[in-house]
Amino acid sequence: MPLSWNEIKSRALAFSKHWADASNEDGEGKPFLIAFFEIFGITNKRIASFEHAVKKYGGGAGYVDLFWPGILLVEMKSRGKNLDRAHTQAMDYFPGIAERDLPRFVLVCDFARFRLFDLVEGATYEFPLEELYKNVRLFGFIAGYQTQVIKPQDPINIKAAERMGRLHDQLRAIGYEGRPLELYLVRMLFCLFAEDTGIFEKRQFQDYIELRTGVDGADLAHHLSTLFYVLNTPQDKRLKNLDEHLAAFPYINGKLFADMLPPASFDAAMRESLLDGVASENGK
Repeated sequence: MPLSWNEIKSRALAFSKHWADASNEDGEGKPFLIAFFEIFGITNKRIASFEHAVKKYGGGAGYVDLFWPGILLVEMKSRGKNLDRAHTQAMDYFPGIAERDLPRFVLVCDFARFRLFDLVEGATYEFPLEELYKNVRLFGFIAGYQTQVIKPQDPINIKAAERMGRLHDQLRAIGYEGRPLELYLVRMLFCLFAEDTGIFEKRQFQDYIELRTGVDGADLAHHLSTLFYVLNTPQDKRLKNLDEHLAAFPYINGKLFADMLPPASFDAAMRESLLDGVASENGK
């Protein structure tokens, strides 16, 4: 469950006091961002990567200070540095990021000032560190408060369904047919929409596929079967040494994941179809 807004505001006030004198990007940038996420109850193990390598616009390599795929890109600067330049630098990273991982939000910060860009709404918000507690609701996407209502006619959902239809055809083409195919797709569609309804955490299913499976798709069926088994198993019945990424998935009652299915087989194109469908539902 997300922290209450009162708790988040209290943490934001304490954060602002603690970091009031911070100024150096190199020495204090990473600890500052770790502490910032902790305001919203997100620990270092659950947030995105630091110093994420990407190709910059015009060529050459760059390193994003913090990158949460599909959600947030952060560019830190030392106190008093130009935030317009920081924003330009942040946007220069976009050509080197896969389309499905492009973030909705860009945050630039020089410790004393925050400037948040919502690229979907086209809105920009700026405030000083001491007013962070007044503006914490802008970061509801970190805390877990911003969820979407599933609307079947939403263009994003139509696009996702079309891409899952592509995967349906790819599986049928290799001979995976009938009830197993239909149930397989229903399970994946459930996982696709589960993030919107708050059943899964943001990008939980997409990250599991991206981080746990190879790009050639050869091991995707194994990992999906393992996930389906875990989803059908109450937490107190699961193996004690279960991978923490798998262990974080909730128990889904209702027998959707109860039946054993024949093993499927995937390739790189089919893995991309699945990831494109998930990314479409996540707003890409």
